[in-house]
Amino acid sequence: MAESDANETAPARKIALGVSGGIAAYKAAEILRGLQRAGCSVRVGMTKRACEFVQPLTFKALSGSHVVVDDYSPDNPDPIAHITFSQTVDLFLIAPATANLIAKFANGVADDFLTTTYLACKAPVMVAPAMNTTMWHHPATQRNVARLRADGVHILEPDEGEMACGTIGPGRLSDPQQIVAAALKLLQSNSTERDLTGERFLITTGATREAIDPVRFISNRSSGRMGLAIAEAAHSRGASVLVVAANTTIEFPTGLEVRTVTSADEMYEAVMKDLGEATVFVGAAAVADYKPAQTASQKMKKSDGSISLKLDRTRDILQEVAAKRAESQLVIGFAAETENVIENAQGKLRRKKLDAVVANDVSRTDAGFDSNNNAVTIVTQDHSPIELPLMAKKDAAQRILDEIVRLRKKQNHQMESSVVDTARA
Repeated sequence: MAESDANETAPARKIALGVSGGIAAYKAAEILRGLQRAGCSVRVGMTKRACEFVQPLTFKALSGSHVVVDDYSPDNPDPIAHITFSQTVDLFLIAPATANLIAKFANGVADDFLTTTYLACKAPVMVAPAMNTTMWHHPATQRNVARLRADGVHILEPDEGEMACGTIGPGRLSDPQQIVAAALKLLQSNSTERDLTGERFLITTGATREAIDPVRFISNRSSGRMGLAIAEAAHSRGASVLVVAANTTIEFPTGLEVRTVTSADEMYEAVMKDLGEATVFVGAAAVADYKPAQTASQKMKKSDGSISLKLDRTRDILQEVAAKRAESQLVIGFAAETENVIENAQGKLRRKKLDAVVANDVSRTDAGFDSNNNAVTIVTQDHSPIELPLMAKKDAAQRILDEIVRLRKKQNHQMESSVVDTARA
């Protein structure tokens, strides 16, 4: 197999980022970086007024590409940039979008690069307005926003807060992380392909409980939400799914095959029973690392003194799955960390010889255990870590599945190349 084949990865999703002339223009740099961390390729176009707030050189340094302000400029390498820029991307995102730019979009004015690009664009368009509160509430602006919505443009409502002018109210640009999350969600929602048809997922989720006596146990705070979100998303994308669920705090989605267990030993037995039928294993369960060496048959009575528990290691389900896997099986692990999140995930990836690890910082109060939201980093052997912003777990699940699809395509390509090389030999 050629070296270029081994290093081949699926093309990144392409986003055109438009920046118009408001004080919030500086936040576009953070949006660009967030999209890049999520694995997107980003090119930037600016209005001339935007350049008075942020220089094009900033975005060129971050994106690695020429920043288009005037497609008639002598330094523009593409004489039809508004066509190339708009018709070769998966999403056209404008952040910030001023009242002036929104008015031009709504009325079909094409007098600069961004407005011309908008008229030529075949991709979904997302607009993040930012302006003074009075300007946002003005009937003309609201008519223009309504017109864009009717035309199919996705509008991110501005946040409320204090403006640069001192006014308090709606009009502030949405938080950059929220804009990135919304862009990624829109990209996913526009992919209706059942791209996991033929795959058989075996997913573990929930928190195991290791009995001390008939009443007490050792466990953790995992709710099982992330694993069930992945299971539901995989099912919707055409996969058959078997879930081995320990203790969860939510109901199981309809349409899934679920086997319930309690302890790490029970989960191990259930996984090994069906591992041979699986094409993808996702170890999202929070499996206890230790269990009591002995379980009391009766409830242990409280005494005046202290007690000691001897703990034994539980079986490492993820490591044994990776060791026993068939050649074509993909094995995805999770890493719940409180420090050195990416470094620890990369160590787990190498040590257990996994295809990917999904890492999350469980010390955060706005995401993680028993929350509807998560902010994860996807670590693979062949790709820079993909840091996803805070988003709903169901949206994070879709992005994780995108990586599994990419890994499968790469694996299939490698196997096909190996067959060709063998035939040539």
